[in-house]
Amino acid sequence: MTWIRALLAAGLSVIMPGAGHVLVRDWLRAAAFAALFLSASVLFLPLEQIAQAGPITSYEQAFEQAEIMTEETDAMAQFLLSFIALFAAVDATVRALGYRSGGADAADELTCPECGKEVDEDLEFCHWCTTRLEPTEPETETETTDI
Repeated sequence: MTWIRALLAAGLSVIMPGAGHVLVRDWLRAAAFAALFLSASVLFLPLEQIAQAGPITSYEQAFEQAEIMTEETDAMAQFLLSFIALFAAVDATVRALGYRSGGADAADELTCPECGKEVDEDLEFCHWCTTRLEPTEPETETETTDI
């Protein structure tokens, strides 16, 4: 299930950077990638010529607008937009697989066995994926008395 989720997160991030992070419930990264991609699109895509073509109501108009975008956008802008989408896809895939970005300190924290994210010790379930967690009993020393 984790691999399917990771592939779905990557595919969504290729279509719209940040969408794969929404699937993984990483809201801050989703907003950051979406804002980065949308701001780069506003800066580099020929929005005036696309707006003159009118709204897309058929396949022909969609192809016309795609041709305008490819002809009027230079190679560096296309590379930058593709790089943002690819980086978002790779990051969403890594996050969906449960790899954490923490160092040695992250090993001491309690994590969910299903999704790998940090969970609160007081809860009986993971608040990220709702997996039921087994309660951990504190180790106590039992005294044995000889009678």
